[in-house]
Amino acid sequence: IMKVLSMKYTSFFVLSMALLAARSNAFLSHPVRSNQSFVSRDSIPCRSDFAKRAQSSSSSSLQMSIFDGVKAPIQSYVDIWTPTFHQAMDMGLAPDFLIHWGHGAAMASVLLSMGVIGAYMGWQIRLGNGEEVNALTLGETIRQAHPKIIGGAFFFFLLGGQGGLVLLDTQGQNILESPHAVTALLSVVLLTVQAILPSLFGTENGKLARDAHAYLGSATMVALFAHLATGVNLGLSF
Repeated sequence: IMKVLSMKYTSFFVLSMALLAARSNAFLSHPVRSNQSFVSRDSIPCRSDFAKRAQSSSSSSLQMSIFDGVKAPIQSYVDIWTPTFHQAMDMGLAPDFLIHWGHGAAMASVLLSMGVIGAYMGWQIRLGNGEEVNALTLGETIRQAHPKIIGGAFFFFLLGGQGGLVLLDTQGQNILESPHAVTALLSVVLLTVQAILPSLFGTENGKLARDAHAYLGSATMVALFAHLATGVNLGLSF
């Protein structure tokens, strides 16, 4: 009897293990598939990409809002001159390198010569050396030469700015849509304020006007060098 019971229990145990193994194999052979598809990490834009796009979009929107009211008439003015430059390029009179970097080279030379010298003279006047004559003043005192040199630089900046717009358009680029355009506007505004302030030197607020002229003049130079940097960046971008 014990032998028979032992055989029955053994058979029951073996059958149970077989059934358990079969259920396990069935589970492994037919996994439940999720409806969700796996996405590679490389296909997901990183936060820095989103930040860069947002910053670029914000910067472009700011530039567009600044120049919205004047872009159309300025573009019409630029369109008058671009055919002449295209014709000069077709005739071989204006090399591509000159069209691309000519404006930048000319404006940099004005800034690094007349701009720097004019700013130096301005601070010499403030330090009490305005009546001195040196090689840079061409026989005039520093006080006399300072407004002439800075005024001349301002004139060349305004003239050269128009050339920059025309040359940019000639190369098929959009005008007034870059940080270079923004720094140009800032520089022109600061130079205009600087040109107005000396008219207030003889008033009761003369001391305040002189202080503002001196420190704002330094800020103007910073803006002009920022304009130079954005110009180089723009030139290297295409």
